[in-house]
Amino acid sequence: MGDSSVGALVPSVVKTELLPGTASFSETTESACDAAAAMVSGFGGQTAAELDKDLLCPICMGMIKDAFLTTCGHSFCYMCIVTHLNNKNDCPCCANYLTKSHLYPNFLLDKVLKKTSARHIARTASPIEHFRFALQQGCEMSVKELDNLLTILAEKKKKMEQQEAETNMQILLVFLHCLRKQKVEELNQIQTDLQYIKEDITTVERRRMELFRSKERYSMKLRMLLDDPVASKLWSSTAEKRSNVFLSNSRSSLAGTCSGNLQGKNSDVKAQISNQGFQRKDCISGLEPTSSLVQSGAVMSRKRRVHAQFNELQEYYLQKRRLGADQLHRQEEKDASTTNREGYHAGLEDFQSVLTTFTRYSRLRVIAELRHGDLFHSANIVSSIEFDRDDELFATAGVSKRIKVFDFSTVVNEPSELHCPVVEMSTRSKLSCLSWNKFSKNIIASSDYEGIVTVWDVNTRQSLMEYEEHEKRAWSVDFSRTERSVLVSGSDDCKVKVWCTNQEASVMNIDMKANICCVKYNPGSSVHVAVGSADHHIHYFDLRNTSTPLHVFGGHKKAVSYVKFLSTNELASASTDSTLRLWDVKENCPVRTYRGHTNEKNFVGLTVNDEYIACGSETNEVYVYHKAIPKPAACHRFTSSNQDDTDDDVGSYFISAVCWKSDSPTMLTANSQGTIKVLVLAP
Repeated sequence: MGDSSVGALVPSVVKTELLPGTASFSETTESACDAAAAMVSGFGGQTAAELDKDLLCPICMGMIKDAFLTTCGHSFCYMCIVTHLNNKNDCPCCANYLTKSHLYPNFLLDKVLKKTSARHIARTASPIEHFRFALQQGCEMSVKELDNLLTILAEKKKKMEQQEAETNMQILLVFLHCLRKQKVEELNQIQTDLQYIKEDITTVERRRMELFRSKERYSMKLRMLLDDPVASKLWSSTAEKRSNVFLSNSRSSLAGTCSGNLQGKNSDVKAQISNQGFQRKDCISGLEPTSSLVQSGAVMSRKRRVHAQFNELQEYYLQKRRLGADQLHRQEEKDASTTNREGYHAGLEDFQSVLTTFTRYSRLRVIAELRHGDLFHSANIVSSIEFDRDDELFATAGVSKRIKVFDFSTVVNEPSELHCPVVEMSTRSKLSCLSWNKFSKNIIASSDYEGIVTVWDVNTRQSLMEYEEHEKRAWSVDFSRTERSVLVSGSDDCKVKVWCTNQEASVMNIDMKANICCVKYNPGSSVHVAVGSADHHIHYFDLRNTSTPLHVFGGHKKAVSYVKFLSTNELASASTDSTLRLWDVKENCPVRTYRGHTNEKNFVGLTVNDEYIACGSETNEVYVYHKAIPKPAACHRFTSSNQDDTDDDVGSYFISAVCWKSDSPTMLTANSQGTIKVLVLAP
């Protein structure tokens, strides 16, 4: 007899000696175990699942390991039940009294569990796992069989390595082909762009040569007229229609010939002609021009601006040129439609216009300044500035609960520390937005923090209509440019409402899912409205069908605070993600993104004209962007008007409202201190 131990944690059990002819205990256990395992594997469906639950330890709820049986008939993992009995002397299942001396190893259940686990692995394991399991179980095989097996494995390995190498080569080849295709396309595009540039250089040089030749012919004609007194008299009468400085000097010289000073004057004029002839020859021959105009600081400044924004200008040029070339291919039969009167290729004229306007200005100059506050109201933040229909008056509104109307010419032409408004109207609540009627000079609308939209008569200083349907703060209001009596408003109550000044209630309501921050009519339509909201999107509606918007423009990462139309097809938007974006509402696509200013939490204003977009910044600066260039073209910083302000106070000021004066380079700006400045774009 001997001792055998089952596992490290299982105590030894003494085997008993049996009589000859009787089955051993291990054989009996083995056969019973096989039968039990067969029963477990033979049951299907719900019965097998129930049996699997019975094989779980009631304590750890996992498959029983090292099964031990209690005197009350329950089986547990040895470690689970021992740990439990260290803390409490009862059965976890039936709560009968139980100690460690009442525990017995359950060999039969252990073998059932092992065979059940092995059969489960046999059903689900891969061939590799079967092979590994057989080796781990000590499967007997000869050396020759092992050599054959190793040979098969080596061949299999070699084949797999070859397949993997072929796959890797195929992937690398696909990558190289794609890369070559991409680079060839880039090369073709570069060659095409170079061809565009060569064509445009030829066109511009030809045009430049024509101008020089025109000047030469003009100079020759003038020289001939100076030699012929009769023709000189005829020339003097036609020259009055010319406006350039050179001809005005020539006319004065020719006038002198009639008074008997022809000889003296001729020498001066000939000297001017000779000097211009040298300049012309230098320019035509490709030498650096020496005229004072080219050497002037203004021209050099414009050249510096070109170099400073060269990448952006290059991108815009290529974009326009490629688009023009595509249009040319589509309209080959219409030659006149693809070139302008100067013979420029498609797209070049647009770029020249942008280059001219962009390099014309580089800074903002202050031409007037006024304080919006008064002695009785310390709150000075201006929320809105708007010019009237004729750009003669401008109105301001903000947290002071007053609408003030100023005469623009008086503010600009009569410098004063304190300008008095020509009209002032008091309101019940803080104001958020103003909008002048585009047909009646004396009509203006306002929206306030109580959600009230009011229509005012500036002449009588009285309210004509008050609309109180909004349930929360109304952020924006706008009069239609095509219908004199229609206006639209947006509010924190997630509603857009359309009003008619002839009716006391709203004529239309659009219920949206997010707070409305801004609304704006398309300048060419009374049925198309752009709505900016806190859901980071611009919703473009046709008021004839408001069930769904025509298009939803997405791209901003935070709330859209302003929307403004540059034209019937171009829409600009501002957001508290510190970006401006330009959209094409006809093609329903984004055009450009502008970055440079800072705007993360405040309404800092947005204004547009045909060429420029301006906005405020939380750094107390005004930024101006050309619509074709994504970087600022000019900026101006407001300085604190209070000498007692600390650095923290100055850092908290921001621009709160901006407004262009129609399509002129002049605009109004206001900051959170209540300072209003008249700025003009300057070289």
